[in-house]
Amino acid sequence: MDTVYYGGPIVTMEDKDRDASPEAVLVRKGMIQKVGTLKEVMDAAGQNVKKCNLEGKCLMPSFIDAHGHVVMTGQMALFADLSECKSFDDIEMTMRKFVADNKVDEKHVAVGFGYDHNFLIEQAQPGKAVLDKVSKDVPIMIMHVSGHLGCANSAMLELAGINEETENPQGGLIGRDEGSNEPNGYLEEAAMLEVQKTLTKRVKPELGKIFRGMQENYIASGVTTVQEGAANAMSMKLLKLASVLGKLKVDVVAYPLISDGGEKIVAKNKGMLNKYKKHIKIGGYKMILDGSPQGRSAWMSQPYLGGEESYCGYPWISDEEAEKYAKLAVDSNMQLLAHCNGDAASQQYLDAYEKALVESANPNKNELRPVMIHCQTVRNDQLDRTARLNMIASIFVGHVYFWGDIHMKNFGPERGNHISPVKDALDRGIKVNFHQDSPVTKPSMLHSIWCAVNRISREGNIIGEDQKIGVYEALKAVTIDAAYEYFEEDSKGSIKEGKRADLVILDKSPLEVAPEEIKDIRVMETIKDGKSIFMRK
Repeated sequence: MDTVYYGGPIVTMEDKDRDASPEAVLVRKGMIQKVGTLKEVMDAAGQNVKKCNLEGKCLMPSFIDAHGHVVMTGQMALFADLSECKSFDDIEMTMRKFVADNKVDEKHVAVGFGYDHNFLIEQAQPGKAVLDKVSKDVPIMIMHVSGHLGCANSAMLELAGINEETENPQGGLIGRDEGSNEPNGYLEEAAMLEVQKTLTKRVKPELGKIFRGMQENYIASGVTTVQEGAANAMSMKLLKLASVLGKLKVDVVAYPLISDGGEKIVAKNKGMLNKYKKHIKIGGYKMILDGSPQGRSAWMSQPYLGGEESYCGYPWISDEEAEKYAKLAVDSNMQLLAHCNGDAASQQYLDAYEKALVESANPNKNELRPVMIHCQTVRNDQLDRTARLNMIASIFVGHVYFWGDIHMKNFGPERGNHISPVKDALDRGIKVNFHQDSPVTKPSMLHSIWCAVNRISREGNIIGEDQKIGVYEALKAVTIDAAYEYFEEDSKGSIKEGKRADLVILDKSPLEVAPEEIKDIRVMETIKDGKSIFMRK
C-alpha cells in the first residue's frame, strides 16, 4: 500500500529546501517515491493509498546514531540502574535490592551501571568497602556511567584474580588502599577488562530482555540506524542471533575492536562487510586510545587541575601499536574509528593515521572516511589536520550539558570552554556528526541538538559561547552527515526520491520552536523502511 504524508511541516534535510517545505511525501515499498505538492504526490500514488494527515506535526528523516554500543545498551537491561544514586548509601541500597529481587547467589554475579562519582555526596569512588556491605559472598561489580571506570567487591576481585601482587595493566589502574598494595576495589580503564570477562560468564543470559533493551530507547527516540562501536566475538554473536530470530528492527553498523580479535571477526563475516545482511553490516575497525575526561583518565597534553601537578591521564596503547592498527586498517581498505577524548590521544591518532597514509600502497587510502570519536578536548591545530586528512569528527556534544561544569573544574576556562568544539570543526569544512555513546547517555538526538545550539550545562552555565551552532547545522549532524559516516548518504539521512523511507514524526518542528525548547520536542512515530516501528500512545 502507498502512504502519503501531508498536512504539516516536512523537513527534508536537502539544502535546497532549507527555506521551503514540500507539501507531501509518497512512500511505496519502503522507499520515498515522490516529494512535492500534494497534487503531484497524489497523482503519483496508486489507487490503494493510505493518507496520513500530520495535523501540524513535523515529518523529517529519522535519526542516525553515529557512535554507540547497542549490545551493551541491551545488556544494561540485566543490570541494576544506578543513575539516580546520590550517595554510597543509595548505591548500597540499590544493589542490595537487586541481589534480593533477582535471587543472585555466589554462583552468579550482581552488576550495576550508571553511577557518577562526580555527583555523589562523597565525591569519591564506592570501592569494596561499600560493596562488601551488600555482600561478601556474591561477586559484585558496578560500572561508572562513562563505562571507563568501576568498582568491585572483595568476592569479585578474588574471582578475577586481582590481589596485592597484581600489577597495573597497560592502559589501566588498580586502586590501592593508602599505604599498601591491597586493591581497594576501584578499577580504571584496562583494569576493568579481566573483571568484565569474568562476570560475562556468570550473568544470566536473558535474551528477550537484551534484545528489547538493545533497541527500545533508540526506536522511541526516532533512531533507525545504530552502531555497535566496539564489537567483539560475543557482541557479534548476540547481534547475529537477534537478526536470525527476526528481532532486529533497526540497521546496525558494527565496528570490531581491532585489539580484540577484530581481524578474525571480519574474516568470519565477510558477507556483512560494507553491506547489510538482515540488518547488520560491518563498517570498519575500532580502536581505543584513552579514557574519560570526567573520570580524569583521558590522555591530555597538559595536566588536569586540582590534583597532582603533572598528572595528564594516560594512553591505552603505545604509539607503535596505534601505528600498526592504523596501517592495518588503511592497507585493508577499512574505515577506522578511534576513541579520542584527550588531546594527546587525538595527537596519537592523527600521527598514526597520517603515517599510515604515507606508507600505504592502497589506491583508495584517501577515500576511507576515518573517524575521530568524542573529540572532547581536540585543539584547533589538530582540527586543521583533521580537515586535511578528510577525517570525520563524531562529537559527543552532550558532554556540554552532562559534564561541562566538571570539565571547567578539571581543565580551567580556556580548555573547558573548548570542549566539543563543533563550530570550529564546521568552520574548517570538517564533516561533523553527533552521538550519545549509549548506554553512557540516552540516545536522544533532540537533546544533542539542543546542546549544540544552546551550550547550557547542568548548572545552567554557558560552556563555550563561541561554539554554538544553528539548528539546521545541528540537524544535519544527526541525519545526512551521520549517514555520510556510514557511506549511506545516497540512501539515508534526507527525504529525497529514491531514498529509503526511514522517517520520524515529531510533535513540533525543531526549526520552528525557540532554541531552548528543542529538547522538549517529542517523537510521535518512528518509521523504518516505510513501516511504523514506534508510535507514541
